[in-house]
Parts: sequence; structure tokens; C-alpha cells
Amino acid sequence: MVEWLERVDTGDPGRIHAEGMTARVALEQARDEVAAFFGARSREVVFTSGATESIAAAAWGGRQRGPHSVLPATEHSAVTRWSIDPSTVIGVTEDGLVDPAEVGAAVRPDTGVVHCQMVNHETGVQQPVGEVLAAVDGRALVHVDAAQAAGRLPISFTAAGIDLMSISAHKLGGPTGVGALLVRRGLRIDPLLVGGDQERARRAGMENVAGALGFAAACGALADSAESEAALQRALSDQLIAWADDAEGVEVIGSREQRAPHIVCLGITGVEPQPVLLGLDALGISVHSGSSCSSEAFEPSPVLAAMDVDAHHSLRVSFGWSNTAEDVERLIAALQRVLGELRSLRT
Repeated sequence: MVEWLERVDTGDPGRIHAEGMTARVALEQARDEVAAFFGARSREVVFTSGATESIAAAAWGGRQRGPHSVLPATEHSAVTRWSIDPSTVIGVTEDGLVDPAEVGAAVRPDTGVVHCQMVNHETGVQQPVGEVLAAVDGRALVHVDAAQAAGRLPISFTAAGIDLMSISAHKLGGPTGVGALLVRRGLRIDPLLVGGDQERARRAGMENVAGALGFAAACGALADSAESEAALQRALSDQLIAWADDAEGVEVIGSREQRAPHIVCLGITGVEPQPVLLGLDALGISVHSGSSCSSEAFEPSPVLAAMDVDAHHSLRVSFGWSNTAEDVERLIAALQRVLGELRSLRT
């Protein structure tokens, strides 16, 4: 990205002068590498500003096919806020899993799009996307939010038969501000952003070439390391889960079997998440709360509420490529210290 930004011979990839064609070549090479990593064809990749825009474009395009949408109750708010009436929200089990048969039964003649998140952003629960696709059976478009799965789980977009898939580059080590919407070959949906014919008239606006190059570089780095990184992250998650199983007032939320390798959601009994987050931050440890009230909004987590578990007292721990077993030991020691101090204040 730095090399590209320092060049002076680049231009708009939509122009046919030398500078524009230089940018076009770089953009298409990046597209090829991103497509290869996700098992897609190059022409199926539409570069966007990230998964939020990709989700909005998928929801918009799907609703033009039919006004009705179907979605599990644990979808990201980027999906739920687009899925206004008429829509059918499918409940989940206490483990956070959706019933594919129930999703299929909710499809109507006017259903334009069915949403199914591959990995939940709060619990790490992995949904049975393949079974959902089979249950829908082509009666509506299927959009898969793969932001949390990308780089952690193997994805073969074309072979899976998915219609639309949303991805953010920064979730797999790429730069912020760039992502992709994968669009099945032959599928035409109305673009969310209009005004120009960029991205083969599927997303208006001059492309972020530097961002696309960074996205591609991350995919290239993961081509050989994704499997080993995921194995390491699962080992770290298992290490934390083993501690939680024996810790008083701590429980693991979500399915143990159907989960991504890098996310663990912990229920913390009797302690508000905000002081826990602040206490851990003071000790140099950054985690998040499954409850939105500790970040942007003063509301309990709709994901955990849909699972019928405590939506107010949770921590979300996620692991990346640089984390080690020693980091988990530090986290556990810090959690024991912070939780002990906070609980002692109650007595």
C-alpha cells in the first residue's frame, strides 16, 4: 500500500490513459488474489468500503427482487436494520443456532433475500449455512455475512452456491475501509450506490486501489497460513474455555461444537461489563462486551437476548494471529484479579 501511495504515475482506474491503465492493472490483480482466496471467480468480486456497505448492498439488491426478507434473530445490526417489514425473524436455540428447516419454511413467493451469518460476531457460533442454502433451494437469494469467518474458516464461494457474501478486509488483517461483496456469476442486482459505472456498474464511485492492494496482500499472506493460524486460535480459545468451566460465576455462551476458532463469549454473573472492561484495559488487555451498552448504545445485546441468556453481563474475547498461550494466561490472571476486586466491593 505504501509503495502504491508513493507512486506518481497512477490515476483513475476508469480512464484509458497510461496512468489510469496502471491503476486498472493493479486493481484487477488485487481482485484476482481476493477472488482466489475465497474460492470465487474474479468477476464475482465487487470492492466496497467494508462489510457494512456490502451488507447494505446485498439487502438493497435482494429487496428489489421481493419486499419480504428472512433472517435469524442473531444477525448483525447491519442486517437487521435493513430488514424492515415485511420480514420474518427466525428464533435460535440457547446455543445460538438457527433451524434451517424453519428458515426454509419462512420463504414466501415475495421473499427477495434470506440472510444467514456464517459466524456470529458476539458468540462465535457458526451457523449451518449449507443446510440453509438447501432449505431455501433457490426460491430466494441467500446472502451470507462472512465478516467474522473470513480468514478463520475455509470459504469456497462458487462451490457453495451462495448468491451474495459480505467481507471486511480488516477482519483478516487487511486495512480498514475496504471490503467486498461477492456476487454469484450471472446474478444482477440493483446497485446501492449509483452515479458511475465502476465495478462493472455494480458499485459507483472511484475504487480504493491502495485499499484493494492491502486487502489482496492480506489474502496472499493467509493463503499459506490460514489453517495454522486458525488451529492456534482454537487452541487459545480452548485454553480460555477450560478455565471458564472451572471458574465461579463464569460461563461460556454459545455452542461448543459449532463455533469459529477465534471468539469466546463469557457470561459474568453479578458484575457489570463496563468496570470489567476498564479493569482489564488498565492491565493492558483489550476485550469487548457482548452487550452493546458498553460501546455505542445503551441497550442489552439483542444477540444474547435472542438466545434467551443474560444479555447484560458478558465479555467477548477474540484472538488474532499474534496472540500466544502466554497472552491467555495473562488474561485469565487479570480476569481473576478484576472480578475478585469488583465482587469484593459488593460485600
